Amino acid sequence: MLKQDLHSFDTITLPEMERVKLMDRIESKFVLSSKQLPNVFDKIKDDYKIVSFNGNLEPSYKTVYYDNDSLFFYHEHHRKRKDRYKVRFRNYVESNMTFLEVKHKKNGRVDKNRIRVDNEDFELNDEELLFLKNANIQASDLNVKLTNFYNRITLVSNHSVERVTFDLNIKFQYQKVGATLDRIVILELKQPELSRETSIYKALKDLQIKRYNVSKYCIGIIKTHGIENVKYNRFKKKLNRLNKINAL
Repeated sequence: MLKQDLHSFDTITLPEMERVKLMDRIESKFVLSSKQLPNVFDKIKDDYKIVSFNGNLEPSYKTVYYDNDSLFFYHEHHRKRKDRYKVRFRNYVESNMTFLEVKHKKNGRVDKNRIRVDNEDFELNDEELLFLKNANIQASDLNVKLTNFYNRITLVSNHSVERVTFDLNIKFQYQKVGATLDRIVILELKQPELSRETSIYKALKDLQIKRYNVSKYCIGIIKTHGIENVKYNRFKKKLNRLNKINAL
């Protein structure tokens, strides 16, 4: 059923998407059940194109997050710091392209810097450590703290500089501990400046799907490191809501 819905969109190739890279942007997130996707797609299919990765409309992603042993980046998010970072390798599974990324969020804006790497082990080498140093990251005590797998559907607006991603089939892994959010979809709207007048925003409002900020990294840390090992009181409501939607 999902594949049929996706094929209702016209397609755009990855090179054609370059005009909406949006490395400096405003992000708006929404959480919905996978059962709601057909209704969302039906409302916006004439206003967006779907990105085709060599014919694949929902490619697989693998993200390897780095943090220190005290989970500094996680706790900065938990403290609601307005100036915070994430460090990760992102692997596009089918094409086997990997990037080392630094995601910097400051006062509501997101700035993402990345370099392409030839690194199948996801271990930081000297060149990558230098990249992190130049991005103001003290990387000497960073280690892998979470691996995240998901499929991503990417839409590009026909009318404005806007990109919409839908992450589904979400899985987390840390050492031998795994967790899934297999019925959850995390929708992320990426714009140069916030606009509520676009087709996707109006469709979500019509369907009573409200903006709801959630971090895959933070949820994954809680689910794989254990609530007894991390501070999570500020994320408790979010976790309960995700678990409720995931049980639908």
